[in-house]
Amino acid sequence: MGVNHKLDLASLPASGHGADAWHDRFLAWLERLYASPRLYSFSLTNPLTRWVTRRRTQKLFDLMAGFVHTQVMLGCIRLDLFKMLHQAPADLHQIAARVNMPAPVLQRLLLSAVSLNLLECRSGARFGLGPLGVPLATHDGIAAMIEHNHLLYADMQDPVGFLNNAWQGDMAAYWPYAHDANAATREPQDKFSRYSDLMAASQGFVIEEILSSYFFDEHQCVLDVGAGKGRFASEMAVHAPHLKVKLFDLPPVLELAKANVEQRGLSDRMSFHPGSFLHDALPTGADLITLVRVAHDHPDDVVRQLLQKIHAALPLGGVLLLAEPMAQALSESYAGPAQSDAYFHFYLLAMGAGRLRTPEELMHLMAEAGFGQIEHLPNAMPIHAQLIVGRKSKCLP
Repeated sequence: MGVNHKLDLASLPASGHGADAWHDRFLAWLERLYASPRLYSFSLTNPLTRWVTRRRTQKLFDLMAGFVHTQVMLGCIRLDLFKMLHQAPADLHQIAARVNMPAPVLQRLLLSAVSLNLLECRSGARFGLGPLGVPLATHDGIAAMIEHNHLLYADMQDPVGFLNNAWQGDMAAYWPYAHDANAATREPQDKFSRYSDLMAASQGFVIEEILSSYFFDEHQCVLDVGAGKGRFASEMAVHAPHLKVKLFDLPPVLELAKANVEQRGLSDRMSFHPGSFLHDALPTGADLITLVRVAHDHPDDVVRQLLQKIHAALPLGGVLLLAEPMAQALSESYAGPAQSDAYFHFYLLAMGAGRLRTPEELMHLMAEAGFGQIEHLPNAMPIHAQLIVGRKSKCLP
């Protein structure tokens, strides 16, 4: 699988002067301080500073052990432990009999899961769900993504080799459309079904963020670009019964969406428009176009082209609603780094030519395409997705 893409560079803070220069000098001083053996020894003997050093050491250890932690979680999922123990605690020997695994080996997994708050020790030497295990028992989409991530782990076994040969691994093969503009005509139907199923299963939290943060009252017709199996479109239609909904995606994907829409009894309110936004114009007639977890799959030039097509398809006053995970806003860097950014940076690199963008970058791309009144909407759980809206206030020449 040859790679001809040139990676886009993310926007970074410009070199500063004045206050920024003082800040750089302060950070350099802190770096020297952290490297001092004398300070380390002092911080461990001083009750006022010991907790800071212990916390920083624990964070570094957690980074080192992170792969083991994820494998513990994956092992529990593959043995179906979270669903097995949901509202039904059991002891070691009961669990061992159910999963057909020697008790001494299984105990290592269970105790590791307890240490990660995935499981808890209950009375009678039983194991039950911990606070982080409950969502894994009740939300199939989380478990599906954790299982799916084994492709990313395999690609990244040699991180330097991975960086020099991105888009060559199993993750890129899983998402053919992200790096092959003609995938719809070459790939078998089961490949589209596979990734469409994953997208639908993992989309629940994103849908909740959108439906709880945006009001659809002013709209009559919505076009969902990159609709997949139609889960978001269906949930939106149920949430706002007055809406007519159009679904746009690759032809083999929309065949999967039709069955889902029919099963939910929404066929009379939905229409299907097969095509590729890389090659085709978008359907007109919608006063709201939604772009959910699409832009980050593609490089800047493709996103620019797509936003221009969305702008052209909207009437005056029409709205674009863009929702996807975003990098930490440059204006929020004072709060410290967002560790979720690391996951998405590497996931999208392994997947294809897309990248994680800040809200400012996406808002700039929308403004370039002609959108005005661009807003970054607040929402409850930004780690799942953030929302940006823009309005078509004028026609471009």
